[in-house]
Amino acid sequence: MQIAVDHFNNNSTNQKLFLHFRSCGRNPLQAAYAADELIKENQVQVVVGMETWQEATLVADVGNQAEVPVLSFAAAAISPSLTQIRWPFLMQIATNGSEQMSCITAIVHSYNWRRVIVIYEDDTYGGDSGMLALLSEGLQSVGAEIEYRLVFPPFSSLSDPKGFVQKEVAKLLDRKSRVFIVLQSSLKLATHLFKEAKQVRLMGRDSVWIITDTVSSLLESAKTSVTSSMQGVLGIESYYSEESPSYLDFKGQFRKKFQLEYPKEDNPKPGIYAIRAYDSITTIGQAVKRLGSNTSTPKMLLKSILSSNLNGLSGNIRFHDGRLSESPIFRIMNLVRKNYIEIGFWSSKFGFSESLVIKESGEVKRSGNGGDSMEVLDGVVNWPGNLKQVPKGWAMPTDTKPMKIGVPGRTSFEKFVKVEEVGNSSKEYSGFCIDVFKEVLRILDYPLPYEFEPYNGSYDDLVHHVINKTFDAVVGDITILADRSKYVEFTQPFAESGLSMLVPVRPQAHKAWMFMKPFTMEMWIVTASILIYTMAIVWFLEHQSNPEFRGPWKNQLGTALWFTFSSLFFAHREKIQSNLTRVVVVMWLFAVLILTSSYTANLTSMLTVPRLEPNVTDISWLRLNNAIVGCDGDSFVKNYLKNVLNFKSGNIKDISKQDDYPGEFKSGNITAAFLELPYTKVFLKQYCNQYTVSGPTYRFGGLGFVFPKGSPIAADVSRAILTLSEKDTLKNLENEWFPLSLNCLNSEAAAKTDSLSLQSFWGLYLISGGISTICFLFALLRLLNNYRHYEGNISSPRSNSVWSRTVSLVRYFHNGGTTTSTRSPGKAPTRPGHSPNLDEWSSSKWEYVSPSDATEDFQSSPPSEIEIP
Repeated sequence: MQIAVDHFNNNSTNQKLFLHFRSCGRNPLQAAYAADELIKENQVQVVVGMETWQEATLVADVGNQAEVPVLSFAAAAISPSLTQIRWPFLMQIATNGSEQMSCITAIVHSYNWRRVIVIYEDDTYGGDSGMLALLSEGLQSVGAEIEYRLVFPPFSSLSDPKGFVQKEVAKLLDRKSRVFIVLQSSLKLATHLFKEAKQVRLMGRDSVWIITDTVSSLLESAKTSVTSSMQGVLGIESYYSEESPSYLDFKGQFRKKFQLEYPKEDNPKPGIYAIRAYDSITTIGQAVKRLGSNTSTPKMLLKSILSSNLNGLSGNIRFHDGRLSESPIFRIMNLVRKNYIEIGFWSSKFGFSESLVIKESGEVKRSGNGGDSMEVLDGVVNWPGNLKQVPKGWAMPTDTKPMKIGVPGRTSFEKFVKVEEVGNSSKEYSGFCIDVFKEVLRILDYPLPYEFEPYNGSYDDLVHHVINKTFDAVVGDITILADRSKYVEFTQPFAESGLSMLVPVRPQAHKAWMFMKPFTMEMWIVTASILIYTMAIVWFLEHQSNPEFRGPWKNQLGTALWFTFSSLFFAHREKIQSNLTRVVVVMWLFAVLILTSSYTANLTSMLTVPRLEPNVTDISWLRLNNAIVGCDGDSFVKNYLKNVLNFKSGNIKDISKQDDYPGEFKSGNITAAFLELPYTKVFLKQYCNQYTVSGPTYRFGGLGFVFPKGSPIAADVSRAILTLSEKDTLKNLENEWFPLSLNCLNSEAAAKTDSLSLQSFWGLYLISGGISTICFLFALLRLLNNYRHYEGNISSPRSNSVWSRTVSLVRYFHNGGTTTSTRSPGKAPTRPGHSPNLDEWSSSKWEYVSPSDATEDFQSSPPSEIEIP
């Protein structure tokens, strides 16, 4: 302050600044009394100082009454508008407390620490300036929480500081979290705190200590004996440029004055409080200079100070609502040996940054790597215990203090977890869940000493023992439920879970229409259609040249139907004369072969493979008839049946062993059993032909391991379980522990055989129908060509009407092409000039003309000329 005053007075001829000092020892009442004394006796026009918010508020009350501006080194955590209303003469030349809490939150979130312990020194009035509430809110926003708060009274009030601190620090050993945040503390209390923490090994590996600027800003001037017990601590302090010419000039003057007054001190470096003090006097001096030599009132001086806009040593000084408007930048430091190493920077504007760049306007920007995580910083943090990798922030088990893991000692399905007595006191643990846990330990990149302990109670009580810290974890077939996950941390599920109803099967009843089941109705309709279509094509192709497909209509229809249907069994005996017909029939026989083979195979499967149908299909029926159902009484299923599915307590029977279910079913004690999905699969693999699942399956979160809330081990185990799943290790363990019984080797084939649909055969039908259509078109073109020659050879006049020509074409086709100009064996040509008699061939019955009749007709006809090409 004196340096700033000297600088102002040396440069001003008509205005001078004078300092009046009062020491209050961080006592708010003494600070208020000193301010009142300075205003009344020394007629001061501005009160500057106050390192705590409680001091600032009481002095601001004095300033309000006397209408004297108050410039505070402490900032509030409450909203600026509220501060400005309550204390209009108060100005805060300090960083925003909420911004510092956001910085701590960002650090915690960067390393995925889930639980922290907050330590702070209480002020005289039992408050924390609102910092604790802001930190708690910030941590919750990133999925973390405060596990415990260690509150110290003001250090000056302690009669035995060492004994009291030692007793309080010992309480931290009972907590699992090892992330400690010193929210606010005096340097004296912090010195005792870290010494005792080091004594009880809380400054060792896997521990994290973060200090705010209330401590970190004083460490550079602290003695080596103070910092020796704080190795690996992360500190947060307000950033200011140490390379600007104004700072270097101030630093030189500060060193001279400091060494003159404190010659024994070996580190005369100005801290943030010295810089803020200099900036506060500079700001007042600039405000006085702007007012000039005119007589000014306190309100005018206040207004002039609030309108300040200058680049001070601590940064840009511009006020808004009584506090600095610029978002602060924090320097993240790491205490290593005697040095305070700079790791990086953080700001709410750009997050973490490796370095900064200062523009000519004084604006500070991010430079180099940056982002929302500490991982973007190149600086390697030296954690407590000289640990190079990121600490877990958790009380990790050791060989001397292994992790105590609870195991279900009373299970209904022992293939999941089984506890056996070996000898007098030792126990052997086996089962699918135990093997999964052992596989997880092989994947973890750190040792995890543990010891199992059986628990012969309900699963809910077992989970509760993790909450009350009886067990450090639980390994077993624990179902992940929403209510449980509120209080404990579950790993990723290693097996699916759900609730299903298991009932006995009923005998298969004979069904008269089983022969229709192999094909769907759509398949039957399309098959019949393609058969009729093929029949029509065969008739068309053979009608002209094959006598067996001629004659009366009913004979022709019968022959065509008989030929087509007999081809289904390859029993047709009619001779085929047309090559096109042969092509159609070959394709049709190929389709018939495929269809009959598929039909036979599917029908055989339906008749020979047993279908398991449940004798109870509806849960409502069980409730209405007060049927007795069975379940595992130690699991959550019993409460689920009562509270969700609305079963009466008297209708629920506890069954403790897997092998007891068949006996209960056979004796009629239970009608249905409700089992979790993994148990159902195991049960059905042994009794696949006697029981089946009926009704809906109620899904749950799966089977997982249990850890305390916020445990980092849970996240590591979850990743290991995912790795086991991706490597198919979990599937192999399932096959090893839950194999099929000998009488259930074909249980997979016992599933319902579905009817064959058109989707499987539409290609076959398309080929068959397409070939038939192509052959039909070839035959039709040949017929039209022959008919055209026939029309050219007749001498009788032709009708030009479409109907007459169509009738003539149909009659020509019906007569088998015998009216052509070329004589066929056994066929008489039509007499020239003889026009077709429409009334004759349009009768209800077409006669078949024998060869002898044709000869007689030929002989009685007058001779005609035959042209042979």
